[in-house]
Amino acid sequence: IAKWLSVKMAGAIAAARVWGPSRGLGQAALLALRRPGTRGLATSYPHRQQQQQFSSLDDKPQFPGASAEFIDKLEFIQPNVISGIPIYRVMDRQGQIINSSEDPHLPQEKVLKLYKSMTLLNTMDRILYESQRQGRISFYMTNYGEEGTHVGSAAALDNTDLVFGQYREAGVLMYRDYPLELFMAQCYGNVNDQGKGRQMPVHYGCKERHFVTISSPLATQIPQAVGAAYAAKRANANRVVICYFGEGAASEGDAHAGFNFAATLECPIIFFCRNNGYAISTPTSEQYRGDGIAARGPGYGIMSIRVDGNDVFAVYNATKEARRRAVAENQPFLIEAMTYRIGHHSTSDDSSAYRSVDEVNYWDKQDHPISRLRHYLLSRGWWDDEQEKAWRKQSRKKVMEAFEQAERKLKPNPNLLFSDVYQEMPAQLRKQQESLARHLQTYGEHYPLDHFEK
Repeated sequence: IAKWLSVKMAGAIAAARVWGPSRGLGQAALLALRRPGTRGLATSYPHRQQQQQFSSLDDKPQFPGASAEFIDKLEFIQPNVISGIPIYRVMDRQGQIINSSEDPHLPQEKVLKLYKSMTLLNTMDRILYESQRQGRISFYMTNYGEEGTHVGSAAALDNTDLVFGQYREAGVLMYRDYPLELFMAQCYGNVNDQGKGRQMPVHYGCKERHFVTISSPLATQIPQAVGAAYAAKRANANRVVICYFGEGAASEGDAHAGFNFAATLECPIIFFCRNNGYAISTPTSEQYRGDGIAARGPGYGIMSIRVDGNDVFAVYNATKEARRRAVAENQPFLIEAMTYRIGHHSTSDDSSAYRSVDEVNYWDKQDHPISRLRHYLLSRGWWDDEQEKAWRKQSRKKVMEAFEQAERKLKPNPNLLFSDVYQEMPAQLRKQQESLARHLQTYGEHYPLDHFEK
């Protein structure tokens, strides 16, 4: 039979080459597959099989790809089948707890750390933004208005949980006590930069704090984070991976691939989407037609929630519960934090070209995560105006000291351009290194080599 089948299939392929798929392969292959009694091939004998009889009401779908019931009315599913996924929050804009049962009851010390992390990040942003405008560094991205999403989620994680950031999560590192000196060293690309000056500013990374180095291409961290979460699951590491991204990155194919892999492989990962209203200049009204990003979770089989990203306690509660269940149940969670990007997308952007000053001022003055938490602290008697004034002065001094120190440091040795990629440097790379050395030896006087480490 096998010999007969191979001859028939060979004839079918030959026919296909002459007649094309519609005449050659289709007819010959069909004859081979229909020949009765061929072992290993599906055969059908309708007249011999005993079929179980069902009424139309009892007939249940048996398709393996979905769980559903039959209907007898033609009807397309509407995208607005529900009014909208609600936004979970714990405190209102005046810092008052809405439902006491949802109060995380964090100790004073921890709440103050949340507040100081957010305000210190805000101070660092202002100084580094101005330094770029003065030409001291090449690029910068602020975190104005999104500080609550950073520190609220970071506070709910274990310090060993692995973080994959996009490029606006500096507050996560800030909460994990990443030194100001290293923030500055990275932005200046000096000898203290752990990336050895190879990355553009704000692309932080820290192995000791389990923060994977940021890369510029959009959404590439999403499938990478899923792979890391799958590895943690295989190792029974009792660890979660959190992956941050914006609503614009959620339009990338990598996001969809990551969601599906995480669901089907049952990975302990938290997808944390910062929906800040704009993907550079593209507003959400042009980014998607569905109900935001949280609405996509159920389609992949992912537990999902939408939270008020300007409410640090709502972010904390959602992340803490997602982390607990992700580790205990080995399943992914999606958190969509609704917030607003008060600053420009980056120093390469002028957001006044696509949004009004009044719009920005509303979020800056009326619904800012820092002011909301300050109201809470004031109402509890844990903070006052004198402490605020003293902390602002102290935090600015700390940032300026780190800033001035970083500016005085030398740049990394140019030879570091060629290291840390290959264990043994390949010939073509060695040739380039030698070429650079000859060039600098001949024309070194035209370069500021005294600014670089020897």
